[in-house]
Amino acid sequence: MASQAEIAPFTDHVLRALSELRAQSNPVAESIPDEPREDLERLISAGAALEALLVDGGQDKDPGTRRHDIMNVLGAMRGYAEFLIEDLETTFPAVASALERVVKSVAAASNSGNKPKASTTDTANVATADLTGTILAVDDNADNRELLTRYLERSGHQVLVASSGLEALARLADRPVDVVLLDLIMPGMDGNEVLKRLKENQQLRSIPVIVISGRQDMDGIIECIEAGADDYLFKPFNPVLLQARIKAGLERKRWHDTEEKYRRQLERNEKFIRATFGRYVSDEIVENLLEEPEGLKLGGDLRQVTMLMSDIREFSTICERLPPDQVMRMLNNYLGVMTEIIIGHQGTIDEFIGDAILAIFGAPVQRTDDADRAVQCALDMQQAMRDINRGNRKEGLPEISMGIGVNTGDVITGNIGSEKRSKYGVVGHHVNLTARIESHTSGGDILISSSTLDLLKSPVELGSQQQATVKGIKEPVTMHHILARTAATSGA
Repeated sequence: MASQAEIAPFTDHVLRALSELRAQSNPVAESIPDEPREDLERLISAGAALEALLVDGGQDKDPGTRRHDIMNVLGAMRGYAEFLIEDLETTFPAVASALERVVKSVAAASNSGNKPKASTTDTANVATADLTGTILAVDDNADNRELLTRYLERSGHQVLVASSGLEALARLADRPVDVVLLDLIMPGMDGNEVLKRLKENQQLRSIPVIVISGRQDMDGIIECIEAGADDYLFKPFNPVLLQARIKAGLERKRWHDTEEKYRRQLERNEKFIRATFGRYVSDEIVENLLEEPEGLKLGGDLRQVTMLMSDIREFSTICERLPPDQVMRMLNNYLGVMTEIIIGHQGTIDEFIGDAILAIFGAPVQRTDDADRAVQCALDMQQAMRDINRGNRKEGLPEISMGIGVNTGDVITGNIGSEKRSKYGVVGHHVNLTARIESHTSGGDILISSSTLDLLKSPVELGSQQQATVKGIKEPVTMHHILARTAATSGA
């Protein structure tokens, strides 16, 4: 890093250029429009501040801080001079020529030492950026904030400013920001502490941070990068280079925001799956859907499933004899036991219709043994009625009996309803056929269709078969009584 002594010869050129500018501008100062005249006054004031720093200012500061202060002043002089050249080159060419010499002398002083030279000819005209965002400029120097705001707004960005570390954190908590431009040396909370807090904050850590500092010590630069800064620019900054760095930061932020959007979408999908299926299917099926969501086609899917429908016999008559609280207690006990059995056999509960249950085997996850599991589930449900009635007797409730119908066929599975309210379910002729089969059962019966029987891989003990005419089907439907699995496969 160049010392103040190494900078001094170059700053002498700056002061001489500034003296020449005064000589050219003083006679015409009253003719210069208000806004450029204010910039000219700021430029002259910055020159006076530089002269004070070179004479005796900052002698009690460390060399890095002293150079930082000098670079702040040089940056202000260069920035105001560049804007003035644009405003005055046509109407006051002599003043504009003097301003150009100020810019060149400031650039030479800024580039003294080992710092790479910045262009002195292409920084004033900053084109509108093709990627814009909200930029927070954090700097305790008012001239720096003013110039950054002008450069960035001319590039199409929305600019927020903060004069301290605490104010910067407050700004970040108040509204979204795409890129932070951060000065290091500030009173109170310095830039290093701001950077540390940003990167520790889960909501703010993704915001790109570009450090803009007059300090050029390599250890400090490395420390900032390791702490999470995305880039490091020296004061006085080159507006074209700054715009390139901001564009890169905005692109990183856009990619992060896109990834975050996809992540939130995945989380919503996961919540939807859990909310839709979590109460009606086993945890294994829910996890399988989350791991392989392509297995769930919510738009509607024609597939073969085995359906089970159960119903309590003469439930309406029972309800007429019991007070409502006893009816609900008896029904909830019954449905609770049946739900556990169905989920235990990897079935999906489509819905409860009063005392009736419609369960699906083969959707949303299809397996090769759907029919076998549905039949075994029916057998276990009838077996469980003994325990249910034992509990009913203890509570003074009536004993109940249940009939079950099982059928296999092609149905449409998918998300049924509207955007505001929907459910996963099945529709089609075979849903109605399952209900018709169940309606022919008596208490304790299990009736299955021939289509289900033909798919069973494990043999079952059959009772009688019967035929019935079903609305919508010309030929009589054959139904088979299931008594049990055969001894060799019972409980499989």
